[in-house]
Amino acid sequence: MIRASGRGLLHSYVISHLPAPGFEPPYTIAVVKLDEGPKMMTNIVGTPCDPALLQLDHPVEVTFEALSEKITLPMFKLTGSSQ
Repeated sequence: MIRASGRGLLHSYVISHLPAPGFEPPYTIAVVKLDEGPKMMTNIVGTPCDPALLQLDHPVEVTFEALSEKITLPMFKLTGSSQ
């Protein structure tokens, strides 16, 4: 097992305007490059779905969002200033 820091950079994203179970449109679907190297698909939360605010390579940090009593997903929020 490898322990991850929960930090990384916003690698790419798309803003979805289509409804999906557990998600109210619009929402940001993203690929985050973790500090440890791997990339993972996730969502960006806590920031409006505005391309002017979602700059690539912006630092992100994990947050865990409960979608139901049984489902909790790792999502990411923007942190600090972009590098």
